[in-house]
Amino acid sequence: MLKAKPVRSSRRKDERGSVSIELVILLPALFAVMFLGMQAALYYHARTVAIAAAQEGAKAAGGESAKAADGVSAASSFVDEAGGDDVLPGATATENRTATTVTVTVRGHSLSVVPGWSPSIVQSASLPAERVTAP
Repeated sequence: MLKAKPVRSSRRKDERGSVSIELVILLPALFAVMFLGMQAALYYHARTVAIAAAQEGAKAAGGESAKAADGVSAASSFVDEAGGDDVLPGATATENRTATTVTVTVRGHSLSVVPGWSPSIVQSASLPAERVTAP
């Protein structure tokens, strides 16, 4: 009859607990990478909403019969429809109109996974203002 050999660990006694130490070192790094990716996604999304709102505001303000508040109103409405303070907290829009161009600027903050830190977002869009010219 064959005797089973005792199973011996290939690890030496001085290596016991090394997996625990590796996890203590690697898990914070893994969590940092995950939080960094989440923060980058939140920032990018807020920036995209801000530029889209500025473009909508510039389109509304660039019309020939547009009033001064039309661009601000359109940009604010776009931010509200996109999620409001859940996407771009503290969003404000401003309009600057010259004889030839209209510029709408949207300012706000990105949501943050780091308490007490809220990255600032500023996006602008400019379009030519519609106007009647003599032939």
